[in-house]
Amino acid sequence: MKILTATDRIDGDIQLVAAIGMFDGMHRGHITLINALKEQAALRGQHSAVVTFRQHPQQVVNPEGSPRALMTLDKKIEAIAATAPDYLILLDFDEKLSLYSAQQFLELLHDRYNVKTLVMGYNHRFGHDRSTTFANYVEQGRVLGVEVVKAPEYLGQYAPVSSSIVRQLIAGGRVEDAMNCMGHPFELEGKVVHGFHNGRGIGFPTANVGELPPGLILPHNGAYAVMVSVDNQWYKGMVNIGYRPTLDNGKQLSIEVHIFDFDSDIYGKPITLQFVRFLRLEFKLGSIEQLREQLTHDKALSQKILDNYLANQS
Repeated sequence: MKILTATDRIDGDIQLVAAIGMFDGMHRGHITLINALKEQAALRGQHSAVVTFRQHPQQVVNPEGSPRALMTLDKKIEAIAATAPDYLILLDFDEKLSLYSAQQFLELLHDRYNVKTLVMGYNHRFGHDRSTTFANYVEQGRVLGVEVVKAPEYLGQYAPVSSSIVRQLIAGGRVEDAMNCMGHPFELEGKVVHGFHNGRGIGFPTANVGELPPGLILPHNGAYAVMVSVDNQWYKGMVNIGYRPTLDNGKQLSIEVHIFDFDSDIYGKPITLQFVRFLRLEFKLGSIEQLREQLTHDKALSQKILDNYLANQS
């Protein structure tokens, strides 16, 4: 996959079939669209191109209401690359671009990147004039020499699927439902930083996850069964997101992961969490012994959940 930016051009010898979207989370609807894009490109003997943006358009047109992201830009590029389009056209959504009409944006794609066909995602709209209908897109494209076709809607087991729906699921702690919608677990990447150091004393040493990418959504406070990657190795584990009320650690939100069968110094190292299933809400227990009993139960349940999850991946 070759990445093109706003300063690049495609000459007349290469003709593109393109699809536009944010592709945040790279869910099953996105995969359906990219598969349709590649099919259309193959039918025409042309090259496939995914068009996306470095930042969410709402960050420009409505900064206060801009949604939290499901993945970083680097992860999104990696996920798009895994679907193997020929090109990725990566644009900056700035104030100037936010004022483009649909026709102006089509003209940009046609003139700069030699887009000959645009595959429209189900219910997708682009351009400043959001009242534009699919028939309008078709007519505007015809004038410019761009054929506009509609991709099929994802109608699989987990429909309907959208990035907004996935955000709602994650914010509500429903990470298993979010995973089903996306086709992969929601991930958090950060670094292991110093925390409160309480876990080892009760038999559950934890790594405190910090330095998270800005603007990324967090699952609802609570405990989760997770897969954990550190030093290029995957482990089973459980994580708590919250304020540790039993230990009375104040008002600082913490993300504390207990990695099963692991005892190494990983402070300062990158760490990735894949959220597989919600376990329980965070609540205050009456004593450290009750907390130890609860964590013992959480670990046994997580072990079963993760064993089953891994068995279904093979």
